[in-house]
Amino acid sequence: MRSLLAVLKSRRLLAVTLLGFSSGLPLALTGATLQAWMKTEGVDLTVIGLFSLVGMPYGFKFVWAPLMDRFVPPLFGRRRGWILLMQLALAVSIAALAFSQPAKAPAATAFIAVLACFFSASQDIAIDAYRSDVLEKDELGPGAAFSTGGYRMAMLVSGSVALIMADHVSWPVVYCTMAAAMGVGIAATFFAPEPRVAPAPPRSLQEAVAHPFSEFFKRTGSLEMLAFILLYKVDVVMATALMTPFILELGFSKTDIGAVSKSVGMIATIVGALAGGALMVRLGVKRSLWTFGLFQGVSTIAFMLLAHVGHHYPTMVVSIAAENFCSGMGTAAFQAFLMNICDKRFTATQYALFSSMFALTRTIGAAPTGFIVKALGWQAFFLVCIVAMIPGLLLLTRYDRWTRPEIA
Repeated sequence: MRSLLAVLKSRRLLAVTLLGFSSGLPLALTGATLQAWMKTEGVDLTVIGLFSLVGMPYGFKFVWAPLMDRFVPPLFGRRRGWILLMQLALAVSIAALAFSQPAKAPAATAFIAVLACFFSASQDIAIDAYRSDVLEKDELGPGAAFSTGGYRMAMLVSGSVALIMADHVSWPVVYCTMAAAMGVGIAATFFAPEPRVAPAPPRSLQEAVAHPFSEFFKRTGSLEMLAFILLYKVDVVMATALMTPFILELGFSKTDIGAVSKSVGMIATIVGALAGGALMVRLGVKRSLWTFGLFQGVSTIAFMLLAHVGHHYPTMVVSIAAENFCSGMGTAAFQAFLMNICDKRFTATQYALFSSMFALTRTIGAAPTGFIVKALGWQAFFLVCIVAMIPGLLLLTRYDRWTRPEIA
């Protein structure tokens, strides 16, 4: 096994970090930042609310992922070729948003935003597949961590930095600048290395559609793996689902929440992911899932303490930092696991399927939280969240049955 320093020097890690930045950049530009622009233009709140629907392509990316497994663009190979095409399309669509008129022509703005989301979701498919294909086994943890760090930094740029810029320059200038920032990812695609072993693509579209699913469900423990994907981070989803109402109920201001979640929380997530990635070089995937899963569950004790002490600013800061740090570690291990269980012939489709399954966790885990809080109160609710980590960890006892030799 290579040393941590040797792993961190890998050109592949730099590539996936910058591609993570490219993946994270468009999200706020079609979400919160676009909403801020519309609000300053006097667009009705009902219209702004409806604009949340432009993000629907992210939830259905597994539908067209087989096309990106089957067909190979003429330049840069199967993975990098699709990444480059989607990056160029994103740069054009973000620039087009700059010249849209949200107040006068909201339908046209929405159409462009939907296109941007489609290209962004497609870029995610290709980048996820590339990351799974190119990283060596001992690079999976650091690769997941560095990719998460790049993604979060991009969210800061297209979110916080873009909003600060909007106080000094026009919105079209902001969006043109963000379109130019896609150049970071485009440059990364040019120098990113190809996988050492590049499996042949599916021979037909039918094979690209059917075989990723049949291959996965023929494995021993496939249903257990899907259950694990659904449950591993459900405790985190539950604990954070009502975080803003919880903090407000304790008497903190919206400024307090924004400052801590956007600065301390974001930094803690990045540091946690990087720390988790570094530790995974020694621990491996299985032990990391166990260790970080326990950490992310137990960290919710900090919120129980905050619910007990009430309006206490240092406790609030420590609680959010601890949860984000431990969740970042868990995310690094979880993403490494997802990459590791993909069949490299169908990485785009299988990773899209797994990430779509995890998206269900955010819906299923968050839905009952309000009822639980009303019935039990905040302290007991956070205890329930801690207990919710147990099913996912119990499924880890079946890990050795999951039959791809790479995941051992």
